[in-house]
Amino acid sequence: MTTRRHHSYARYVAIGDSQTEGVGDGDEAHGYRGWADRLAEILAADNPGLTYANLAVRGRLTAGIKAEQLGPALALKPDLVTVMAGMNDLVRPGFDAARVAADIEEMFTALTAAGAHVATVTFPDIGRIVPLARRALPRVLDLNARIRAAADRHGVTVLDTFPHRITTDPRLWSGDRLHASPLGHARIADGMADALGLPGHEDWLTTLPPLPPVSVLGEVAAEARWLAGFMGPWLWRRMRGRSSGDGREAKRPVLRAVSAPDHERA
Repeated sequence: MTTRRHHSYARYVAIGDSQTEGVGDGDEAHGYRGWADRLAEILAADNPGLTYANLAVRGRLTAGIKAEQLGPALALKPDLVTVMAGMNDLVRPGFDAARVAADIEEMFTALTAAGAHVATVTFPDIGRIVPLARRALPRVLDLNARIRAAADRHGVTVLDTFPHRITTDPRLWSGDRLHASPLGHARIADGMADALGLPGHEDWLTTLPPLPPVSVLGEVAAEARWLAGFMGPWLWRRMRGRSSGDGREAKRPVLRAVSAPDHERA
C-alpha cells in the first residue's frame, strides 16, 4: 500500500461503474453524488483549486471501463485517479479473475506511467450482504488478492474493505443490496481519504449501534421483497442482454471545480 501524507492533487479523475457514478446516493430526478464526489469535496477542502471529472458509467464490465474510460482519463492529465472495477464481472457467469485483474493492471500501468497517483478498492464479503451470493466468496478472495498484488507492483494505494466487518453492515447498503447507501458512500469516501493519508478520516471504520432483532418471518418477507423488487429485474436484464448503463454517458466528463455540497455529508 502506498500513501501520500500531504496531498497536492490538482486534477482528480474517477473511473469505474455504478458505485463510482454514485448510484444509491441520490436519485434519477436530482442526480447522484456518491463516494467519488464526496472524496473530491474532501480533497477540495484542502485545495480549493482542485478540479474533478467522473467518467464512471453504471453496468460497465472491467473491459468496458478500460476501453471507454482509460483513454479519456489519460487525456485529462490527472494527478490522481481512482479505479473501482470488477464487481459487475464478479457476479456474472464465466467470471475469469485473471482476465479481470489483467484489465485492471493495464489501467494501473497506463495511469501510473502517465504520472498519476492511482487508488483502488477491494471488495467486501458480498455473501454477508446478499445471502444468495455466499458461493461467490472464492471469487471475491481471488480477485482481491490479484488486485492487491497488481497494486503493489505499481505503487497503487489500496482501500482494503474486505477485512472489516463494518463494510457489510446493511445500513451501508441501499435497498437493492448492490449499491452503497448514502452512509456507505460517505464511509467509502472517508476510507479512501484515509488510505491516501489525509488526516481526520480514520473513523470510517467506526461501528454502528446494534440493529434491532428481526423475526424469521420478517427475514423471509424481506428476502421476498428483495427478490421481487431488485433481483428479478436484474436477472431479466441479463437474460435479454441488456445493461442498466445502456445509452448512458459519464455524468461529469470534463474537469470542473468542485462545488460545495448542497447538503450535509451523511
